Amino acid sequence: MSDSRRESPPPNDTPLQSIVAGATTGLVLTVAFALLALGVPWFWVVFPVGFGGLLPVALGVTKWYEQRQTDHRTPASESTTTAEEEALETLRNRYARGEIDEAEFEQRLEALLETESVDDAAAYATRETVEEQ
Repeated sequence: MSDSRRESPPPNDTPLQSIVAGATTGLVLTVAFALLALGVPWFWVVFPVGFGGLLPVALGVTKWYEQRQTDHRTPASESTTTAEEEALETLRNRYARGEIDEAEFEQRLEALLETESVDDAAAYATRETVEEQ
């Protein structure tokens, strides 16, 4: 007989989120049971406050922190690659529409592929100017 239940996919928690959740859970349980051991009659209030308030806030702050770190780590090369892809796409579209002929397409394609950075573009422009003179 086969089991028709599907296992739920693993959570998308990062290691930091798991550590924060575990630490917060441990803190809530420690405080609640310490209050119980001390004979405080309202020890049970720690559970809803801890699990209903503190835990979601702690995880929210952790996710915000991770998102902020990810945004700051985005390499500049991604935007350069996107700009290069857009330039190549524009060049292909102009050739396909017949705005430029094959020779000009090849020349611009070669120039585009040779100029991967601003320094490369400046060197290419200088070389082209010298060749024309």
